[in-house]
Amino acid sequence: MLRKRKSVVGLDIGASEIKAVELTDFGDSVKITGFCHCRVEPGEDIGVRINEMLHEAGIKSRRVVTSVSGRSVIVRYITLPLMNDEELKGALRYEADKYIPFEIDEVSIDGQKLEDVESSASGEQEMRVLLCAVKKDLIQDHINMIQETGLTPLAIDVDAFALGNAFELRNQNSPRVDDEDKIVALVDVGSVKTNINILRGNTSYFSREVYLAGDELTEGVARQLHLDDHEAEELKRNPGDRESEICEAIAPTLDDLANEIHLSFDYFENQFDREVGEVLISGGCAQTPGLQETFERVFDRQVLSWDPTENLELKGDRIDIEDLKSYAGQLPIAVGLGARLLML
Repeated sequence: MLRKRKSVVGLDIGASEIKAVELTDFGDSVKITGFCHCRVEPGEDIGVRINEMLHEAGIKSRRVVTSVSGRSVIVRYITLPLMNDEELKGALRYEADKYIPFEIDEVSIDGQKLEDVESSASGEQEMRVLLCAVKKDLIQDHINMIQETGLTPLAIDVDAFALGNAFELRNQNSPRVDDEDKIVALVDVGSVKTNINILRGNTSYFSREVYLAGDELTEGVARQLHLDDHEAEELKRNPGDRESEICEAIAPTLDDLANEIHLSFDYFENQFDREVGEVLISGGCAQTPGLQETFERVFDRQVLSWDPTENLELKGDRIDIEDLKSYAGQLPIAVGLGARLLML
């Protein structure tokens, strides 16, 4: 009897673009079997755009994993006494009341043990735990939107963790042997927010959303060059021979963003006495003129772009390979959402 192949679509619904990556488990490996993306204009019906996009790309799987983000999503890294998974479920609900600014009945709570640690005070073994709480109405609205498109939501993740899952999947399929103790900061710059996830090996130690990103860069271009927002956005994406003007217009905002991210690095390094050794950038605005240079100057370390698809085999006649490779820097969250295939 042939084993039925399992496919999942990682669906990253951004503020200005939608991206989808279909991953299929072939038993001995996970392969990309579908890929698509599209721009979303204000006022457009998101569900209609998703269906059109998936149909045009020939993606047949209806099983999707999506994500939520924003101020209704609370993430905390806490330390608890050692306990089993069943005990942890009860403890998280009790502990959540100390860390979240909402009524307990308003949120869905989940968590995961990260690692065992030794208490600096008592010397006893404890464990670091990731606590996540999301407003129930945000989750329900998200589920309703997905179901109205005829899709089946298998799981709802958080953007920053999807980013980390994509990085872990890339490492699992890499022929290189990386230092498991290395500290890597993943920085994904979108249109309305910037996601930061700092990992030691494949374990998340710190995550944060910064509400400074591409829209503010567009505003800087519009203000400096006396353009409307649409014209400024198009010029930012395709500066042509006006790149120097763009760099000048967005320089103050880039400095503000870089300094805000650097504060997160400082917090992590002071708390764990470990230096962020590598910074990997992604997202729709990661290739904005001057961004990488500004980050390297402020962080005083090398900043690199990365491709979450580089170690994944492609299988499918309808995949535009050239488009996939040129767009890969915007796909970590979609790939990370699809990587939940390995956990379902």
